[in-house]
Amino acid sequence: MQARIDKVVTSGTFELDGGSWEVDNNIWIVGNDDEVVVIDAAHQAAPIIEAVGGRRVVALILTHGHNDHINAAVDVAEATGAPIWLSAADRMLWDAVHTSVPDHLLADGTEFNVAGIRLQAIATPGHSPGSTCLYSPELNALFSGDTLFQGGPGATGRSYSDYDTIVSSIRRRLLVLPPQTTVHTGHGPQTTIADENQTIGAS
Repeated sequence: MQARIDKVVTSGTFELDGGSWEVDNNIWIVGNDDEVVVIDAAHQAAPIIEAVGGRRVVALILTHGHNDHINAAVDVAEATGAPIWLSAADRMLWDAVHTSVPDHLLADGTEFNVAGIRLQAIATPGHSPGSTCLYSPELNALFSGDTLFQGGPGATGRSYSDYDTIVSSIRRRLLVLPPQTTVHTGHGPQTTIADENQTIGAS
């Protein structure tokens, strides 16, 4: 069975530095009719669990530790039996939301195999210290979390973030991917590496 990419959108609040913002989050489910990985777990567990539909969840991979990407993670993991993966560099963000600990540390080069395809972790600090993207060469797909969006990099005006770092991460680690790669973002519409080379690469 050929692997596919499904999207679930949930809504809630992003909270950091005493502020609160209403956001819609993209959750990505990658796999086939038998097994999947879930990328991020935002706001409500029920829509994510429904979309999984009883399939085996190989991993619940968190692109970074901001609350709006992890606040449903424990409930999704408990419902599906999936192990939670998060970069050690974002543990302080995780600990602000959860009392438990992630099951595994997500590192640059960590590889996941699901439904006959690979997902390779690419460390892209800047939006947060542990921000990590996931690249599938077989699907020509990058799951960029909040590192790369249509039109530019993710926000860096809050704690634990840095603009120069995120731009360096994007240019060195992401814009070198094949131009036809589709970028599946943590919020909003998708884009491509070719398009973002025109925005960030030329800036």
